[in-house]
Amino acid sequence: MSTTLEQLAVCVERGKVNEKSPYPPDLKGQKGADELAKQALEEGVAAGEVLSQGLVIGMQKIGVKFRENKVFVPEVLMAARAMNAGMAHLKPFFQSGAVQRKGKFVIGTVSGDLHDIGKNLVSMMVEGGGWEVIDLGIDVGTEKFLKSIEENPGCVVGLSALLTTTMANMETTVREIKAKYPNTKVLVGGAPLTHDFANKIGADCYGADPQGAVEFLNKAA
Repeated sequence: MSTTLEQLAVCVERGKVNEKSPYPPDLKGQKGADELAKQALEEGVAAGEVLSQGLVIGMQKIGVKFRENKVFVPEVLMAARAMNAGMAHLKPFFQSGAVQRKGKFVIGTVSGDLHDIGKNLVSMMVEGGGWEVIDLGIDVGTEKFLKSIEENPGCVVGLSALLTTTMANMETTVREIKAKYPNTKVLVGGAPLTHDFANKIGADCYGADPQGAVEFLNKAA
């Protein structure tokens, strides 16, 4: 792997967006994910490699650290900003088809629930893992999920809930998705959830943390 890609992965993991960014302090004045992604492409590195060997590795590392409580939400948000800065240089390659995403991930917070921090963290990690994310937002009813599955054949679906009172809505949505699209993989997550609850409602996976969601998706790809 090229030195530029190794540096890019470090910048994503550490949340170093660009050369002007003062964060993190020990990397002040150094190139960030923005400049390094551009540099890698100029050096002739394939766009797919910039994604898989630079951006994805950086996001994997921050995801594992977050799971192990070695970093917290602000660090993950900074890593996502750095990832997005690098990803901007790859957009033309996605649009032309030169770089293929691993698949599509439809995600939303279930009906009656307005919480989105967990959902947003999962979205960032999944996008950083090389997937196209279709974020339906908060308070998403079953019909909206079903419509998005219809529009994105072969997608994997993620449902988030933070309130115990909305877990029943999650159960309804999972059952209706499985009834209409039995082959669609459904991942559920949120503070009040457990593996047992996920199994009971017919979900394919319970994501205890964002990195767990990415790992499940990579197996499903």
